[in-house]
Amino acid sequence: MSSVSLPVWIRQRKLNLGALHEVRSVMNRGGLHTVCDEARCPNRSECFSRGTATFLIMGDVCTRACRYCSIAHGKPRALDANEPAELARAVGTMGLKHVVVTSVDRDDLPDGGASHFAAVIAELKALEPRPTVEVLTPDFRGDMAAVDVVLDAGPDVYNHNIETVERLYPHVRRQGRYLWALEVIRHVAERGAGLVTKSGMMVGLGETADEVHATLADLKGANCRVVTIGQYLRPTGREVEVVRYWTPEEFAELEAHGRALGLEVVAGPFVRSSYHAEEAFLRVRG
Repeated sequence: MSSVSLPVWIRQRKLNLGALHEVRSVMNRGGLHTVCDEARCPNRSECFSRGTATFLIMGDVCTRACRYCSIAHGKPRALDANEPAELARAVGTMGLKHVVVTSVDRDDLPDGGASHFAAVIAELKALEPRPTVEVLTPDFRGDMAAVDVVLDAGPDVYNHNIETVERLYPHVRRQGRYLWALEVIRHVAERGAGLVTKSGMMVGLGETADEVHATLADLKGANCRVVTIGQYLRPTGREVEVVRYWTPEEFAELEAHGRALGLEVVAGPFVRSSYHAEEAFLRVRG
């Protein structure tokens, strides 16, 4: 357990078990995964009750071991060639208008799984009616050729999470690089004409407000358009502890600061990178 007590605005969150079961049934029929469940997202019952979910592709085992994440890590299985079609089938069954697709890190693959992302996007774009497609990709270890494979498939939103401030990378994200994250966003903004660029981060890991402000400025400098900021919540007893809980008023200040920079910022204790993703997309696209 964290040594920091849960504040009331965190304790009041409740899960809707019926909604969880309904979406899980659709996923299980296709052998699919959601990052909502695998990462123990606190919003999963709310999103599932609205018929939305963030699909986790390329398995449920990650090649990295970030210290804030509860997704299993180790040696992943081979890719499932049927996954893109099964995912599209699930989207059709759920009647989704906006689809978010993310993945575990697959540093074991030559392209980090970029071609599998492209195959999923192609299947989704073939649906009628066609949903808008948001991808939340790994950093591909800074390989912009892999990023281009995903871009060429034509997603509507390209999201890559910066996750935390630069100082904390060695502590909680040792296999990632702060500059890789910025370069992915910058490259997508330069190549993806009309594409919405997006990133997200957590607070509560020991960062300062000034460091968060600096990160927002870096994202703006990389031509990011949408940023989500949420409270880190320790998923299990294995991950790093919460250093502190930011208040709703502090999240409101982060929103105001980011918007003053020209960013579309969505911040709050339970905000996650795909939380109300369609609404953020529509606001930016007008």
